[in-house]
Amino acid sequence: MSSPVTHITVIGTGVIGNGWITRFLVNGYKVTAYDPAPGAEEKTREAVRSAWDYAGKLGLKEGASENNLTFEEDLGKALAHADFVQENVPEREELKRNVIASIDEHAPKHAVISSSTSGILPSVLQADCTHHPERVMVGHPFNPVYLMPLVELVGGNKTADSFVEGAREFYDGLGMKPLIVHQEIEGHIADRLMEAVWREALHIVNDGVATTEEVDASIVYGPGLRWALMGPFMTLHMGGGKAGMRHLLHQFGPALKLPWTKLEAPELTDELAEKVITGCEAQTGDVDMQKMEERRDDFLVELQQLLEKYWPGANLTTGDSKEAMQGGDKT
Repeated sequence: MSSPVTHITVIGTGVIGNGWITRFLVNGYKVTAYDPAPGAEEKTREAVRSAWDYAGKLGLKEGASENNLTFEEDLGKALAHADFVQENVPEREELKRNVIASIDEHAPKHAVISSSTSGILPSVLQADCTHHPERVMVGHPFNPVYLMPLVELVGGNKTADSFVEGAREFYDGLGMKPLIVHQEIEGHIADRLMEAVWREALHIVNDGVATTEEVDASIVYGPGLRWALMGPFMTLHMGGGKAGMRHLLHQFGPALKLPWTKLEAPELTDELAEKVITGCEAQTGDVDMQKMEERRDDFLVELQQLLEKYWPGANLTTGDSKEAMQGGDKT
């Protein structure tokens, strides 16, 4: 990828696709969207309007405008001038492979093809590409995309490093935190970690140990507060006192042999599903989802502003000021 990105095409405009569109627009790009679903354009424009003020709190680039979005009914025309393509069709392998093969057929050869897939391997996604599979990769974001900074970049067995690096620079320019995953693995990194917590949470609810609200509270007011700043490894490193992880592994390492967790998910019976559904509905009460999303977005904006003050922590030896820490690794 050597050409600068000036025009972006988004394929698929669900929740994730619309989040990408908002993020691209606030960064001043022109975006062409393609989605054959009835009413897709109206839903997208409403989603962009709803998210615009929140996304803008993290900064509007020169030329940023909702008017830079156009919809195209023909896939070939939608891709004709693309420098970067973000694919977001439903998480079905056959569908994604077919769509990405069509994108590869129509997109200019310099354009990156980045899939938002949460778990499918990039080598699988590029398997049917007969033109330029070297530009196909995974660019997996997190919801809401217009606020969440992490994007996982994963290349397949045919992906060229130059395209991955170009994508990294592009996402970095969007104010994101691109993380290059150097080995293909189902679910990438973050989703695998979230899945492990989710499986254990299902066991706890299924066994009657706690409700969904109590499980959420245990994370929000416990490890979640520290994880937001340090992640699991640094949190445990600090739990070892002055000797850090060396002491912690010596003292608590044997506990890994104890049957504390059940990483294999429990059977999702009707009874367990009802516990989870009714528990979540009880937590939200009469508050509609839009209000929940507004509260989430307010929180994420303020949390990121606070996080930028204290992270990255790679340069702690130089002092604890924001200025001293700004030279850290952006991934």
